[in-house]
Amino acid sequence: MKVLLYTEFAKLNGKSGLGKAIQHQMKALEDNKIEYTTDPKCKDYDIIHINFYGPKSYYMAKKARKLGKKVIYHAHSTEEDFRNSFIFSNQIAPLFKKWICKCYRLGDHIVTPTEYSKKLLENYHLNRPITAISNGIDMSFFERNEENGKKFRRDFGYQETDKVIMGVGLYLERKGILTFVELAKRLPQYKFIWFGYSPLTFSPRKIKKAVRTKLDNLVFAGYVEPSVLRGAYSGADLYIFPTLEETEGIPILEALTEKIPTLISDIPIFEFLKDGKHVYKAKTIEEYEEKTKAIIEGKLPNLTEEGYKMVAEREIKRAGKQLADLYYQVLDGK
Repeated sequence: MKVLLYTEFAKLNGKSGLGKAIQHQMKALEDNKIEYTTDPKCKDYDIIHINFYGPKSYYMAKKARKLGKKVIYHAHSTEEDFRNSFIFSNQIAPLFKKWICKCYRLGDHIVTPTEYSKKLLENYHLNRPITAISNGIDMSFFERNEENGKKFRRDFGYQETDKVIMGVGLYLERKGILTFVELAKRLPQYKFIWFGYSPLTFSPRKIKKAVRTKLDNLVFAGYVEPSVLRGAYSGADLYIFPTLEETEGIPILEALTEKIPTLISDIPIFEFLKDGKHVYKAKTIEEYEEKTKAIIEGKLPNLTEEGYKMVAEREIKRAGKQLADLYYQVLDGK
């Protein structure tokens, strides 16, 4: 069996969660000794695994079907997580849904990261089998390391006594960047740092204004290499993920693997994480403010061990085995 991993705009998507998911797919194939290629000109593949919804992806899926190849379409995106992304994204979201449905229906099988996103897709009436398989987390890479944490603090100029709160994501309203900036304003006694970057050209004015906010306790670090991010998880005091919608949210898996106290949005996608057991959750800015202070000041129990146990279920080797099994099932026509 040979798999063609095809990702349109691979360079553009390389610094996003999608880019990480594709890296994990490659590792899964390697771990399970399945031959693969990323060359779109390849002709001797058996299955094409498509990770994006652009016109070239649609063309590649149509072409593969004509050649009698099997098609797995990876549904990383939904109408729901398309909203609150850039200018006019909410207005064109219904059209986006029609387009991705047209793309996804070209798959013999659809893969999506969580049971939550699977439920959303089932309501799209795609008439295709859908399997939820986590994007996975490389727990050997994102392993808590105190020396990496100290290096992070030195590199970014933080003192040992500073209380550092970190966030990760593109410059999108959906990622909760407005909540993060508002928290920095309300809690000047703590240091806030946001990792991640996306061009602001098509961002709403309020997102541009948020990213350009000048506060002594707020830093937008931009895109950093995974090794730097790994150090931040080990060196910061709290990870906050105020996202409005996700299909999985790889950074939260990374954070929990590194055993950093975690505060996230109380939204349906995170139903597998229990509030007060694995993480803490908040719905309003007031709840975020209250729980941030309580976690930092040690007034709430540390949940990191339970969070780590939960993430272990999404370890990359386990997710990779599930993906490999699906390839064989699809190839056999099951």
